[in-house]
Amino acid sequence: MLKSFVDVELASQPSTWRQAAALLPQVAGLLPRPGERVAVTGCGTSWFMAMSYAAAREQAGQGVTDAFVGSEFPVERDYDRVIAISRSGTTTEIIELLGRVRGNRVLVTAVPGSPATLCADAVIELPFADEESVVQTRFATTALALLRAGLGDAVEELARQGELALDIPIDDLLDAEQISFIGRGPAVGIAYEAALKTREAAQFWAESYPAMDYRHGPIAIAQPGRLVWSFGAAPEGLGAQVAETGARLVQHDLDPLAALIVAQRFAVAAAHRRGLDPDRPRALTRSVILK
Repeated sequence: MLKSFVDVELASQPSTWRQAAALLPQVAGLLPRPGERVAVTGCGTSWFMAMSYAAAREQAGQGVTDAFVGSEFPVERDYDRVIAISRSGTTTEIIELLGRVRGNRVLVTAVPGSPATLCADAVIELPFADEESVVQTRFATTALALLRAGLGDAVEELARQGELALDIPIDDLLDAEQISFIGRGPAVGIAYEAALKTREAAQFWAESYPAMDYRHGPIAIAQPGRLVWSFGAAPEGLGAQVAETGARLVQHDLDPLAALIVAQRFAVAAAHRRGLDPDRPRALTRSVILK
């Protein structure tokens, strides 16, 4: 079987995470400082990375950090710094938002000179993480790795765990008929992204929830042949409840961002198994540009 672009791109993530961390001395002054009131925004995958970073920054005690999808950003609010994540820099909602929002506007993008760069006060470029595939993997996670490096996280250890994730067997998961991805704190955004990847690449039924909220309704669909996939340790007692339904609990002893690689690999493998092209999902384009 010929490898798709996304097969190669997702496998390169430990390397691009290291490259992003190496940029930190050059871009540290553009990243949020402790105590600043910060908003992070993006669309689709970029929004989910924003969610993960916002939770991580607040957990680190570095200040109020909100995450918004680009189209729903409350432009009337004041922030010390606004971080926008956009792979292409052409997404309509992000360009319009950067033209309206108040605060020091920093764009993280893979494409130098894109339209969004003209609307930002500062730009962090990650061209080495750009992608041929419509389905995002390495750009978004590399942006998050850089932001986490700014919080003091050890990206080298994160990359090492990412390399482990590339070798974790997934064949025993591919017969699943449905997955519910769950997580807590920074892993909530990761869970949302994992579900999006499986829907995009493989047209596969996947949902995502904060782990503690999973028992407030969604567990009703758990049954034999379905997976509950936890990023980070599942809440106490949830494993036993999932077992009672006949569903299988999946979790890996990895940082949730590294564990996302396993879910990305699942999504691509499921697409190949279904005869789909994971690089060109149905009805999707690289960037959403509204006329």
